[in-house]
Amino acid sequence: MARLIEISDPADDRVVDYKSLRDVQLRQSVETTHGLFIAEGEKVVRRSLEAGFEARSFLLSRRWLPSLQDLLDVTDAPCYVVTDEIAELITGFHVHRGALASLARRSLPTVAQTIAHAQTLIVCEDIVDHTNVGAIFRSAAALGVDAVLISPRCADPLYRRSIKVSMGAVFNLPWTRLPDWYDALPALSQAGFTTVAMTLASDALALEDAVRDLDRVALVMGGEGHGLSDRWESTADLRAQIEMSAGIDSLNVAAATAVAAYVIRHRQRAQPQESTGHVGG
Repeated sequence: MARLIEISDPADDRVVDYKSLRDVQLRQSVETTHGLFIAEGEKVVRRSLEAGFEARSFLLSRRWLPSLQDLLDVTDAPCYVVTDEIAELITGFHVHRGALASLARRSLPTVAQTIAHAQTLIVCEDIVDHTNVGAIFRSAAALGVDAVLISPRCADPLYRRSIKVSMGAVFNLPWTRLPDWYDALPALSQAGFTTVAMTLASDALALEDAVRDLDRVALVMGGEGHGLSDRWESTADLRAQIEMSAGIDSLNVAAATAVAAYVIRHRQRAQPQESTGHVGG
């Protein structure tokens, strides 16, 4: 059972995991160094633990103790109990959801392990906004994508904001970071996937036509603003785009991923059934 520990000093070293949560650069350093990540909100904390991540500690306002009591009963991690005011001083923002947990990261699987049983992948290149990364994971999980691969410079899917936007989808959807940016797409082609780059290139096909008869698909999404690099666009097997109304040429990358994932999920045209009856007498 978790030990309940009252914290009244925001400088207390025991709550260092939760310090300055809005300072992205500091958090990246702290979380990488100590191998941790932060889950925010009762639902997300619950989903992280149900997915098997090990709790290092909890930071809760007293009113959240009853709703998480079943989880606190089965862990030895300390639970730091704070007022809303102390929580804000520790974290640097108003923790209106009232519940935070620090959890231990796991070693990422290899690319081969991540794609072994996948039919549909989302592959992200240099998507640096944590909100977009979280939204991509949420859409991917909702629309039947089997795994997500991210380039070395992509934002961290286990950053607090990414997790929150994904509603915990990052805990259950297989993913890993690509170790080799330059030859990432040729390697996926060799593994049996057709890589489909989402681009405004002049030779881009309508997405519905590009993926209609494909089996294993890797949908390749580029970073905010500049889109895909020349290297990834040129080494993809196909180039495709979402057809849009006049005057709009593109969508936010998270929205585009959701639309594209939906199209891929329904890529097989309904085949007309052959008649087995007789006509006439």
